[in-house]
Amino acid sequence: MKNYNVVLKSPVSKSFRCQKAADSLDIDTEKKSVHTLNVDADIDSDFNVGLIIGASGSGKTTLAKQIYGDDCFGFEIDPTKPIIEQFPSDFKYEDCVRILNGIGLTSVPCWIRPVFTLSNGQKARAEAALILANGENSIIDEWTSVVDRTVAKAMSHCLQKSARTKNRKIVLLSCHYDVIEWLNPDWIIDCNKESYTDRRLLRQNYERKEKLEFEIRSADRKSWRMFSKYHYLSDKLPGGHNEYYGLFHGDDQIGFQCFSNYVPWKDKHRPKQMHFNRTVVHPDYVGLGLGVLMINETSRMMKERGFKVMGKFSSTPVFKSLTQNTKLWKLKKAERQIKTITAGGNMDRKTGFRQKIKVFSFEYIG
Repeated sequence: MKNYNVVLKSPVSKSFRCQKAADSLDIDTEKKSVHTLNVDADIDSDFNVGLIIGASGSGKTTLAKQIYGDDCFGFEIDPTKPIIEQFPSDFKYEDCVRILNGIGLTSVPCWIRPVFTLSNGQKARAEAALILANGENSIIDEWTSVVDRTVAKAMSHCLQKSARTKNRKIVLLSCHYDVIEWLNPDWIIDCNKESYTDRRLLRQNYERKEKLEFEIRSADRKSWRMFSKYHYLSDKLPGGHNEYYGLFHGDDQIGFQCFSNYVPWKDKHRPKQMHFNRTVVHPDYVGLGLGVLMINETSRMMKERGFKVMGKFSSTPVFKSLTQNTKLWKLKKAERQIKTITAGGNMDRKTGFRQKIKVFSFEYIG
């Protein structure tokens, strides 16, 4: 355990109005302009996630600088450049992808657009990814200060998972106590209470009490416009007969799922086989495993309606998730696509499948 002592002093104006305000309550201006923080803490023992928390002005930033040096917040993101271009020059492309995916920024379109075009949640993830890529100590100030609180929890869960998977050390500074459960930090310094809590023994059997609730409902075709820019392939919906579902958090639609009948059919002949496609979760909510959960639940709903549910795709993360769930999915085929077929409907590509891409075919058996 080490002792950390922080003293914050702020100048007090001696102007007429300021003195009048102080005198009205008989305030000792010199005493009130000094804030002290004294805490004993063990932040040197093995850990992955540390949290310094407290209200603005409680000494979080000054304490972090005392521990990690005045330049611990020296990194600045360039808002005019895409995030993928701001990683260290010695990073391979695969290294950049691994960090971006680990932090939950999985949308390729978000990687190649200038940072200033991203949402607050996307930008916060981008900044975290670059901080993780630069330097041994990753210190992130104002964690989740500018995002919706549900987004903050998704970001926190994703970050702590990445840190533990890669065995990285991350220290976060925040004024929001609602992220504690989702970060599951190994230690907490609470600047408001001047207290230190060692939570390292909770790492193995920790179970988060707070739950986020999402709902799947039928969706309108028009809602695809909100999600098309995040899809890794075409921004067009397949032609023919489609069924649409949305993932909702309260009244906000944060996910989209389409099912399509790829085999031409005539009126009065209801399609019996439907393929899931166009699975998109808004980037702000990535990291909670919602994409695969949406695929599983909507596929169950489609099967209950009498459809045979299939999936044909090239996404490796989806392949890994479905392969692990043998009670719901059966792998039918894995092949490298070398031929092309003519696209139908309103798809604007000349061919229905990309060439030389490994494609996976699954059947829902749940």
